[in-house]
Amino acid sequence: MHAVPIKSDVATAISADLEVPSNEFLLLRELSHRINNEFASAIGYVSMIASRSTSEDAKLALAGVADLLHRYAGVHRALQMPTYSTAIDASGYIRALCQSIQGARLDHRNINLVLVEFPLRLRSEQCWKLGMIIAELITNSARHAFDDGGGTIRIQMSASGPFAQCCITDDGSSRGPLQPGHGLKIVAALARELNGRIDHRFGFGGATSILKFPINDEASRLTRSAWISSDDPAIDDAQISAAVPANSHCVDHP
Repeated sequence: MHAVPIKSDVATAISADLEVPSNEFLLLRELSHRINNEFASAIGYVSMIASRSTSEDAKLALAGVADLLHRYAGVHRALQMPTYSTAIDASGYIRALCQSIQGARLDHRNINLVLVEFPLRLRSEQCWKLGMIIAELITNSARHAFDDGGGTIRIQMSASGPFAQCCITDDGSSRGPLQPGHGLKIVAALARELNGRIDHRFGFGGATSILKFPINDEASRLTRSAWISSDDPAIDDAQISAAVPANSHCVDHP
């Protein structure tokens, strides 16, 4: 068994301009710290029981449980709120996050995660909110779009001028437009926190979500023309195709 390596830029980055954390921030950090400790405690307990077992089948089963807990702990660490605000490599962070989600939530469902990267630097707090949105949409697709046959979820990062864009698509199926649930409401709130907007389209051929937000404060105001409308051909282009682009790769954990 092994822990999935997670890039720690977002959680530990230090800026020269430090601010006194708010009470809410300190409470969230304390909660995150406790969850990490509980993961470690559970993994330690499962590993101890495995070492005492005389059954090879039990040892293998418990080793699998401990490995899965390691991977879920990796997802949790990747989604921790950043300590300080600084510029980080967004592509590297999203790649590490996708690797941990693939191992923890998708491998056993035969769901492939394809990431199309784009070199992009964002503030750590922007990257964290982007990661939260991506993680929620991946979870939403895995939960609602696929049966036992598996499928593909594709994430494509890009930028146009002062705006960053992220398209999340799947080739699952849906019975038509869905009413926004708790997860999609959180996603919409996070998009607003990024001074951006997210649009969704659900159908029998899969789902598409397109997030667009300003990269920096200079582009904090977005005009209506800056958005991709629901009937724009770019949305169709974002749908999963049989051929994977040359600059994309399937996400897999080490």
